[in-house]
Amino acid sequence: MFPLVAQAQSAGFTLSTAREVRDTGFLQHLLPRFSLKHGVRITQIDEGGDVVIGHEGVPVFAGLDAIWHVSGPKVGGPALFTEWLLADIGKRTIHAFQPEGVAIFTAQIEDEGALPAAVFEGDPLLGETLSLRHCGRCHVINDTNRMDGMGQTPSFALMRTFDDWRDRFATFYILNPHPSFTQIADITQPFAAHLPPAIVPLEMTQGELDNILSYVATIAPADLGAPLQSQ
Repeated sequence: MFPLVAQAQSAGFTLSTAREVRDTGFLQHLLPRFSLKHGVRITQIDEGGDVVIGHEGVPVFAGLDAIWHVSGPKVGGPALFTEWLLADIGKRTIHAFQPEGVAIFTAQIEDEGALPAAVFEGDPLLGETLSLRHCGRCHVINDTNRMDGMGQTPSFALMRTFDDWRDRFATFYILNPHPSFTQIADITQPFAAHLPPAIVPLEMTQGELDNILSYVATIAPADLGAPLQSQ
């Protein structure tokens, strides 16, 4: 595995939320644990933060008779924070906040209704080509390269089974091991002079990533319950 932390992740950001959430002391429990894990400093402000926990964005936890969402930039520390909240460790941290032995918030969010179909502005046909070119050296994209992926990396169809697949694909370049060899034009920081990529760099634009997202949205999630086929 490559180093986890990219330079884009190291910069801190500000966060604001509703007073009723702040008054519980929940953020004093949550934020230091994220910062300790990822080395990203979060500063609380009353309003207008880089990241906002409120009623718009990605739903992350429920409590106080509301479902709370996180919204903010989909790059760097803010994107990593959202990813952490959605991961098992973030969910456990949310549940572990139990002043006087009572959990105030839960990561088990009741169904808000069917999620809208993913809509992306890119070209899915071009996205397939780009996926095979850039991602196919490690991941199985489709039948075209089904024998070429690395054994320990999930296929695109498998990743489509994840509830947060949209966020994972949209911010893949901050997720291990990608930061050590990936450059997104005008988004990621240049590689450190003393830490050149160990493999041929993956370089693309945000527009090319949008095309890949458009293609991924057309992939049917893998059927994980399908019976094994005899050889």
